[in-house]
Amino acid sequence: MKALLVIDVQNGIVEFGDFEVELEKMEGIIKDFKENDDPVIFVRHLDDEKESPLFKDSAGSELHSSLKDYAEQVIEKQTPSSFFNTNLASILEELGVDHLFIVGFNTEFCCQFTSIAAFDRGYKVTFIEDATGTVNDDETYEMEGLDIRDFVGTVLHWSEVIEVLDYEEYVEEY
Repeated sequence: MKALLVIDVQNGIVEFGDFEVELEKMEGIIKDFKENDDPVIFVRHLDDEKESPLFKDSAGSELHSSLKDYAEQVIEKQTPSSFFNTNLASILEELGVDHLFIVGFNTEFCCQFTSIAAFDRGYKVTFIEDATGTVNDDETYEMEGLDIRDFVGTVLHWSEVIEVLDYEEYVEEY
């Protein structure tokens, strides 16, 4: 069985940029999973530091209004991996999931870490590159011209263990 992980679609991230296109793609995938009665699991990152945009008691930590109505099941985490110190693995085992699809924020942190952790736990993993987004850019990493999503997608694809698709390929294949 397949399941969709929607990672860190929270106010404190979404409000940093224009993510309308990414959110529309995420919503299309969520609707597809729901129509097929496949599990959709949202993941929220919560920080203990009050200065963080994802501070656990702040509006920034709340799921973004564009997708929160789809969130029937929410896992809370405090690290980039959705598996570390959470009950995600046990939920997936109870559901009989063997194939995870990854969308959400931030591409190079939580989405990538969760993808690798899922593979390490024996799941088939599909990373939908253009249904992820990041608040960071080439200036953040002092690497002029860096396309973070494309870079992460390429690295995961070249691993030959994580399937990397764009939204249109996902629609065609699944």
